Amino acid sequence: MKANNAKLRFALKPAFVIPLCLLITIVVSCKQYYIGMYGNHLTFKKSFWDAIHHHDLYRDYSGAFLDSFHYGPLFTILYTPFALLPDLFGMTLWNLANVGILLWGIYKLPIKPTGQSIIVLLCLNELVTAILGFQFNVAITGLILLAFSYTLQDKPKQTTFAIVLGTLTKIYGITALAFLLFTKRKWQYLLWGIIWAIFLFFLPMLFLGADYVAEMYVTWFGDLAHKNEANASLITMQDISLVGMIRRITGNGHISQTPFILIGMLLYAIPLFKTSLYSNARFRLLLLSSTLIFTVIFSSSSESPTYIIAFVGVAVWFVSKRQYTNLDIILVIFAILLTSLSATDLFPKAARVVVRQYSLKALPCVLIWLKIIYEMLTHTEYTKTDQNDIIKF
Repeated sequence: MKANNAKLRFALKPAFVIPLCLLITIVVSCKQYYIGMYGNHLTFKKSFWDAIHHHDLYRDYSGAFLDSFHYGPLFTILYTPFALLPDLFGMTLWNLANVGILLWGIYKLPIKPTGQSIIVLLCLNELVTAILGFQFNVAITGLILLAFSYTLQDKPKQTTFAIVLGTLTKIYGITALAFLLFTKRKWQYLLWGIIWAIFLFFLPMLFLGADYVAEMYVTWFGDLAHKNEANASLITMQDISLVGMIRRITGNGHISQTPFILIGMLLYAIPLFKTSLYSNARFRLLLLSSTLIFTVIFSSSSESPTYIIAFVGVAVWFVSKRQYTNLDIILVIFAILLTSLSATDLFPKAARVVVRQYSLKALPCVLIWLKIIYEMLTHTEYTKTDQNDIIKF
């Protein structure tokens, strides 16, 4: 028994978990290269050369490169070293950089190291799903986590850099603004936010020219609006969200997303009126979990690899709880099975088809998000406790 406990403790040490994740990342990246499945890398690489030659970043070249480009012009600059390297090295380093940012974000959370490692392991399958597609969602998740932790440390420069960088590359990063509610020096955060916004907004112009980059920013916002409309189709691989699930179950692709977003924003915002709990560590972690899940389940752009964002929220919620009810355990097992494992060979093919056809991957995350809102509103255990009073493993 002692030997088993020692092995378990070792398996939960960052010194084991971090190298394991990096090794998996290298293996997955190399495997994708040798089977020729790296369309996103080719898309990102193509966007870099499009920017260099002042071509439209948002034209449709999905026929040749599997996907269209939907990121901000700043992204093309950030991808420079990965685009210039040979594909195998470029795509592998890209995935390693993304995973590194995510691990950095998780291991900066105000949770004991063992709990941080449990979060990583709970999300490992979703992480593999994301890096199979060379997804930037991995880094976006890390940036949101870093913004959260730097807010708690009252570091306006680092917090706002993470928020602005995430927002100007992929709009999901803007959700981290919610964490600024915990700050007392809001003017300093505003000032640094403006500084970083100006710097990162104009940074691509230094290399690509002001007129071209300004035009691409305008085109980008138009592309996002168009993409939102296109995602409502019942035959796309996207819109794995609350609304997408309802659209596909009813067979009505014209159901408007707006009422659901408004109701979702209202539910998200109501707990924020409990300002007396802003200094409570668990309340803050619940808001982090709520934000990560909300970002995905109310987005029409959500696809299977996007769920690395939501599943980190699920894991943070579960790990940071003081006590577990039967419902908590049922919900997290439900999420592991339906959200994380339903696309793997562990599920029969017929079941995988049903889950994909009706966007059921979103269902456990929706239920857990509603449970989080309920906990934020009703739990009486939340009092002003020490910042380090987090569940101990």
